[in-house]
Amino acid sequence: MQQENTKTRYNDTELNEFRILIKDKISMAREELQELVGMLSASNSNGDDAAIAGKTLEDGSATFEKEQTNQLAARQKKFIEQLEAALMRIETKTYGICRSTGKLIPKERLRAVPHTTQSMEAKLKQA
Repeated sequence: MQQENTKTRYNDTELNEFRILIKDKISMAREELQELVGMLSASNSNGDDAAIAGKTLEDGSATFEKEQTNQLAARQKKFIEQLEAALMRIETKTYGICRSTGKLIPKERLRAVPHTTQSMEAKLKQA
């Protein structure tokens, strides 16, 4: 642990480990996004028929579900963008360096939240 505290960046082997982890997460996130987009497309075709039939409580429920799905899709897109930004930081060898403190973010945190740009220390100070 002492050696890790004195490091200023992760080596290529460690960065490759994170690259694989992030690419797997991107792949899963894209699949989930496709499912959400499919749900939105399906609800759009059903929503038009419901609008013609008139407003009911079911229409309100369908609209609420569509809004929820839309929000989930937006969050998923943002998550994918953050993961892709993390891949760029791996390429520039700046991955794992806290943008607030300049210290190396522990591997445990990066494995849990691979797109993070802050250590827990900096994140807690921010809150």
